Amino acid sequence: MKAVDVLLAGLVDYAGLFPPAGEDMREALQNYASYLETPDRVALGRFIVPFARLKELEESGRDLMPRSKRAQPWRLSVLVSDDVRPEGEEILRFNRQHSTAKNGRVLIDVAELKASAPDEIKRQKRELPNALTAYFEIPLAGDVTPLVKTIGSVDARAKMRTGGVTRAAFPPPQEIVDFILACQRQGVPFKATAGLHHPVRGEHRLTYEPDSPKGYMYGFLNVFLAAAFLYDGETEDTGLAVLEETDATAFVFDDSAVGWRDKRLSSDQLARSRAEFAIAFGSCSFRDPVDELAHLTRQARAINK
Repeated sequence: MKAVDVLLAGLVDYAGLFPPAGEDMREALQNYASYLETPDRVALGRFIVPFARLKELEESGRDLMPRSKRAQPWRLSVLVSDDVRPEGEEILRFNRQHSTAKNGRVLIDVAELKASAPDEIKRQKRELPNALTAYFEIPLAGDVTPLVKTIGSVDARAKMRTGGVTRAAFPPPQEIVDFILACQRQGVPFKATAGLHHPVRGEHRLTYEPDSPKGYMYGFLNVFLAAAFLYDGETEDTGLAVLEETDATAFVFDDSAVGWRDKRLSSDQLARSRAEFAIAFGSCSFRDPVDELAHLTRQARAINK
């Protein structure tokens, strides 16, 4: 497997229901099912759905769900509200209902929650079924170490918001690096969400509207390579420089490594980071990030011939 494929494996959690795409349930599920049939399915992670729309998902996707005993079930990540206990019980019921091919094989194995205080993290994790992997989205401003430390203490994972549909939704680079470093020091895996439609940081339209305002958006390549470098012991300055890189030609791709300028990450280093640390990111588009990265790697290889 090429190093870039190691980087991409299961990287993109599909959030087509959310802005700026804002697809209806049927369209989003049809997209997810179709992506699973393409060669790029290796990059596809979970389908993200709010708890309040689970019944709608069951009704709209009944004919799309995998029904072969040999087929892998769809994997879902559910956004859980503050009413954790009853929603957790309903998630377990959903999983029992969809454990057989007869009812369409679908598995919710991840729950995403929000918390801004250590006690809130502890309570929500206590009320959540143990069968679910929990990600806690936390605010990035200020010292995130106490929150990340608490997340680690309850055997959960962290989540950061890296953008949105307004310029104000994008946190400063230092806050992202501080979050990643806190996770690294505490041994806490993380995911990211929002604003990572493109591989490399740059100025882009913030929505799909033709007259949408523009803003600087982080690239998912920047975020996940910065995380991999930091996880491998590189300095904070290196992580920040990788995160802020806007020159696509600074990223290097070959069969055995992905690099930034004069630094390289081998396939093994990338595999460790992806499996143990920098897990995934949520995106309302699957095709945009995957297709743009494919274009970028083709350009890089043409230049290096």
